[in-house]
Amino acid sequence: MSDALIVLKNIGKRYTRGKQQVRIFDHLDMAIPRQDFVAMMGPSGSGKTTLLNLLGGIDKPSEGEIAFEGKRMDDLSEGKLAAFRAANVGFVFQFYNLMPMLTAAQNVELPLLLTKLGPKARRERVQTALTIVNLADRARHKPSELSGGQQQRVAIARAIVSDPKLLLCDEPTGDLDRETADEILGMLQTLNRDLGKTIVMVTHDPEAARFAKRTLHLDKGHFVEKDLNA
Repeated sequence: MSDALIVLKNIGKRYTRGKQQVRIFDHLDMAIPRQDFVAMMGPSGSGKTTLLNLLGGIDKPSEGEIAFEGKRMDDLSEGKLAAFRAANVGFVFQFYNLMPMLTAAQNVELPLLLTKLGPKARRERVQTALTIVNLADRARHKPSELSGGQQQRVAIARAIVSDPKLLLCDEPTGDLDRETADEILGMLQTLNRDLGKTIVMVTHDPEAARFAKRTLHLDKGHFVEKDLNA
């Protein structure tokens, strides 16, 4: 698939639990085009978060190949995988994962501390990311001084501050009320539509899935496409 950002071929994934082998995926194929916005749904234990971890280079498959922009990433060393994540992937989690003792700006800056950018360049990147999520006026506030929706916007700013091509979102609205959730989902749509970010979002919420371009349903390590957005 020539326009694919990520291609998974014949992926197998298993874990050892005591003397038992637990198989999550078996011969899974998947292609995610550039600038796609995919919602992944399915029951607990179906492999959604495992698949996110494989896409983001946090975990490696037991079998098969994963290519990002045509280059194999499943056989990279841990150090090269860390560099790949820092350059290409932003993560957004359900419970924000912000450092409580740091300000919004300092939380957003964290991924840039792993880069070669100097302090001035980091500050400019942080300001840009907070402006994109409409939180420039809350830069000096700590998480305890922000609402849940504002904390998630800080988390999104942190995810995009390094200008990654891929955003992986694990239940990004699961801890939010409907109105705030829709605001966050609309922001993800804008990042996809206007900034060209490729987004893969795990959700249990059919209303959240409607914001994506397409929906994949995972069940027992296999998926089928279901169009919830017609």
